[in-house]
Amino acid sequence: MSIIYILIPIAILLTILGIYLFFWAVKTEQFEDLEKQGMSILFDDNSQSKTSEDNQNDVIEDTKQSSDKQ
Repeated sequence: MSIIYILIPIAILLTILGIYLFFWAVKTEQFEDLEKQGMSILFDDNSQSKTSEDNQNDVIEDTKQSSDKQ
């Protein structure tokens, strides 16, 4: 029975901490745009796609140069 005197204050403190963290998250706009990160994986960045195209062009040029040498 004496354990209840320890568990109840711990439960109250955890509840208060949870409520505080929830209001902090709302205040700092953590819940503002929940779909942005989920949708960002579906689209390529322009900078990455240009880098990819540059790498492909470099490979093509290297292949042409090596075939010209032979």
